[in-house]
Amino acid sequence: MAHETSLPFRAGSEGYASFRIPAVVTTRPPDGTAPATTPGTLLAFAEGRVRDAADHGDIDIVLKRSTDGGRTWGPLQAVARNGTGTAGNPAPVVLDGGRVLLVHLRNAATATEERIRRGLVSAADGRRVWVQHSDDEGATWSPAREITAQVKRANWRWYATTPGHALQLRYGPHAGRLVVPANHSIAPTVSGDNGTEGRYNGGHVLLSDDDGGGNWRIGYTDSNPNGYINANETTAAELPDGTLYFNTRNDSPAPGNRADAHSAPDHAGERLIRPFRPQAGLTGPVVEGSVLHLGEPDVLLFSGPADPDARALMTVRASRDRGLTWRPAHTVDGLPAAYSDLVRIDGATVGLLYETGDFGAYSTITFRRIPVEELV
Repeated sequence: MAHETSLPFRAGSEGYASFRIPAVVTTRPPDGTAPATTPGTLLAFAEGRVRDAADHGDIDIVLKRSTDGGRTWGPLQAVARNGTGTAGNPAPVVLDGGRVLLVHLRNAATATEERIRRGLVSAADGRRVWVQHSDDEGATWSPAREITAQVKRANWRWYATTPGHALQLRYGPHAGRLVVPANHSIAPTVSGDNGTEGRYNGGHVLLSDDDGGGNWRIGYTDSNPNGYINANETTAAELPDGTLYFNTRNDSPAPGNRADAHSAPDHAGERLIRPFRPQAGLTGPVVEGSVLHLGEPDVLLFSGPADPDARALMTVRASRDRGLTWRPAHTVDGLPAAYSDLVRIDGATVGLLYETGDFGAYSTITFRRIPVEELV
């Protein structure tokens, strides 16, 4: 079956040397039964890296909008800037009333991840958390407001939201709650370590209740420097009974490079049923991934490279048992590929926004329309 693809972002164009870290939402999220003729506006976010592809420096959060389900895209907008410093890790979420929230990180241009993890960067120059909103489907945006004091502990060094989309809960006793998966690092606890080791990665989640993102707090934390499972970039999906499913990149030597966890409906991100455990059923390299529950049918999706060692072979996998087991559902191609995000466009279509290229994974951020019938 032919699949429609488009190229919202291409490296070396529109004033940016590189585009990385995709995130995508639709302004009218379907419930899985909405007719295919009523899609919302798709909002595709990325980091626009001005001078080069490095993870630090002059970086803006940029946006393109699509009103035809991702077939074509409007002009590029710079949504969040931090002068010549970094604004990155976009974590968008669409609220019930239509407002779009964008949670993101800012730091000084010279504040590399390594220097931050080593404790060599001041709090003012280090990772700080901000939120802004749009009430017109991403056409214009409010000024950004800092929420670092609410969601970052004093002993955390590195800090990142998602990458990818965040959630507003639809089911259970905490329906309406905003959930933004995140990760952090802590200071070294073993003599001779400097804080850059994978064992010092930890996971947590940002929560906001009943106020449209006005106030935030920290939910669960998973910080255990045991060098076995150490949560890094984390994504989440809500299951039909209100259980939250979390899936994370793991840089420590557990079986495979993925781990997952659940939070019960009564807790809804405030705590985990048990800490992250290996998910060796999702073969792939060390890389970010995305999860999305289809709503109806009861299928959980995961997107990410499927080559066990290289960032390549972008694949969407499906689970019918709440993430316990997985099967390949849609393989894009065998090309280099890295970060990705999933979105339900309408009742018949899922969208995949992903990094890829013929000779390297970071040449483009491509959008692909995939029929739901292929994924279930």
